[in-house]
Amino acid sequence: MRRYRRWYHGQVFFFTLVTHQRRRILTTNLGRSALRSAIREVRQRHPFELTAVVLLPDHLHAVVTLPMGERDYSTRIRRLKGAFTRLWRAGGGVEGDVSRSRHRRGERGIWQRRFYEHTVRDESDLKRCIDYVHANPLKHRLVERVRDWPWSSFHRYVRLGEYPEDWGRRREFYGDEFRYAE
Repeated sequence: MRRYRRWYHGQVFFFTLVTHQRRRILTTNLGRSALRSAIREVRQRHPFELTAVVLLPDHLHAVVTLPMGERDYSTRIRRLKGAFTRLWRAGGGVEGDVSRSRHRRGERGIWQRRFYEHTVRDESDLKRCIDYVHANPLKHRLVERVRDWPWSSFHRYVRLGEYPEDWGRRREFYGDEFRYAE
């Protein structure tokens, strides 16, 4: 069996969480409400700052900053998924199909089992991660301009003067083809 190692260095992390079977539930009214409440709930016992976030129909990307000395992001992600699942189901949300393996483990049909994590190494890496988060709706061809996607911290960054409002048009990202430049 493959062992997944998590690196616990640093306090700023980039995450990707994906719904089970890529179900397009996160940008629904219920999905957004459940996620907002789940974040508030988890933050009460396990504080964190959402440095940048974008919510897409079937996944989310987030840059998260943990309090000084904290490195336990796995508990936060597990509790966030659990709280979202409980709130989603309580609100009448439907689960995806559950395999025998998932059923044996007591897993619901809401989230993929794992999540992607990247420890942010330095300021330039942080900038790349935040830009990636904000440009993600372009990558998935959901909008022509970043500012047109409503569920993103991009709008907060514009208000703070970190980005111009017209940052992130499709043609700025290699014409009609989006590629993430390293």
